[in-house]
Amino acid sequence: MNYPKKVTIGDITVRDGFQHEENFIPTDAKLWLAEQLLLAGFKHIETTNLGNPIGMPQFKDADELMKRLRSSKKVAHLIKDVSITAITIREKAIERAIEARKEGFGPDRILLMVSTSESHHRKNSGLSLDEYWKMAEKYIPLAHDAGIKVNGTVSTIWGCPIEGPTDMKKAIDFSKRWFTIGANDVEHADHDGSASPDRVYRYYSMLLDAIPRPEKQIVHFHTTRGWGLANVLAALQAGMTNYESTMGGMGGQPANFVSGVPVAGTGSYYYKDPNLVGLVSTEDMVVMMDEMGIDTGLDVDMVLETGQMVERIVGRRLRSEAIKNGRIPKTLTGR
Repeated sequence: MNYPKKVTIGDITVRDGFQHEENFIPTDAKLWLAEQLLLAGFKHIETTNLGNPIGMPQFKDADELMKRLRSSKKVAHLIKDVSITAITIREKAIERAIEARKEGFGPDRILLMVSTSESHHRKNSGLSLDEYWKMAEKYIPLAHDAGIKVNGTVSTIWGCPIEGPTDMKKAIDFSKRWFTIGANDVEHADHDGSASPDRVYRYYSMLLDAIPRPEKQIVHFHTTRGWGLANVLAALQAGMTNYESTMGGMGGQPANFVSGVPVAGTGSYYYKDPNLVGLVSTEDMVVMMDEMGIDTGLDVDMVLETGQMVERIVGRRLRSEAIKNGRIPKTLTGR
């Protein structure tokens, strides 16, 4: 089979991974992880959400974290060549990102999000799809004027946890629309583990036929039902070259209970077991691709060491197999 020889992997643990944690992750720990990810070779990381911290207190340290990362001596030699992303679902968050950028510590890239399912989209954003597209058309140029790139995410491509099955062709139309209104890249997201490998291959084949720019498309899988790496393999077979993941397969909806306090989050969890959710494990995906001879540009051993420390940060065993079993030995001696 023909697989890409080289891929890009973005790690989004500091934002998407930690957002589902029901205990506040200390800012020092978030900063440490962001630094380690950059030192391991990641060129794209997500650090925070600039939405209202009252509903999502895991991100109450957004400004402090971004300022400290920008001024970190550990990664000063790398910071100009990487992309730091913050999530900005609504207008005030985008305005906050623009202001932070003007003050010298804001993100390089922001993320806006639509769902092909109207119900899921309204629950995430509080707007109808028509209202959201109009908002995006207004704010993308403002972000660009501030020197910020914009990602347009398309969600519920393979199914919706509220409405059920969805039409994949609608996601292709949404992707085209993102590029038409100025998005720099598009993330294609399975946010609840609805995707199966056959439909993943079919969708990304359709996508690359419609928009033959794999470097502008980002693969985002959750592994709620354990199919994450199978879906990655299907995406590789379709020709996709840009992926994102979290350490230990962390992540899920923003927590609705943080450090002993019930909070809004995005409401009740979609999942039957909120402890068994999350993205594809960065460590496992990196090791798998390395074994397949696919160049990730990452320090694989450092990724595994970092994954072991992330388990200590959150205080429990996560969902990476590779950090326990290691890489496959490359010599007959096993060393």
